[in-house]
Order: sequence, then C-alpha cells, then structure tokens
Amino acid sequence: MSDEHLYLVAYDIADDRRWRAVFKLMHGFGEWMQLSVFQCRLTRARHVELLGRLTNTISLADDHVLVVDLGPAEQVEPKVHSLGKRSFEGIERAPVIV
Repeated sequence: MSDEHLYLVAYDIADDRRWRAVFKLMHGFGEWMQLSVFQCRLTRARHVELLGRLTNTISLADDHVLVVDLGPAEQVEPKVHSLGKRSFEGIERAPVIV
C-alpha cells in the first residue's frame, strides 16, 4: 500500500512573476486542474518539500496558498462536479519508465 496522500492545492499570488514561479513549481508536484489549482499525490517527504519550496517562492505577506489533504490516495474517491469544457480526471498511480 502506498503512503501517498491526495492533496488539492489552490493559490492566489499577487505578483505575476511569483505566480509564474509557483505555477512552474507546481507542475513538478502535481497535475494542473485549472488556472491556480493543482491536484497532487505526494508522500510525506514530497509534501514537506513542496511546502518548503512554496514558502521560499511566495510572499507570506501578499500571497495565499491552500493545501488541502484529502486523505490516503488509495482510499480517496473524489466526488467532483466538473462543468464546462475541461472535465475532471483524478490522478492515478502509474509506473514511470525512465
């Protein structure tokens, strides 16, 4: 069984340069859902790494990031209503061939 949790990360960044830096950073940790929202499957270590890197990227006085722990990734079945042109797809664990 995996020790990964499923997280929903949403952010409101006041500066365009920092917003782009956070957007680029998040691509290394999860799947983009829409403008400033990502879903991530992370181990405890990757979660700590993400929080540290976000803390070093954002302005704590001007920006806001929400990281919502939805629970163990293998046990979570998100119930999402997706309206519009892009439908929601949950992250599934898959092997990565290098």
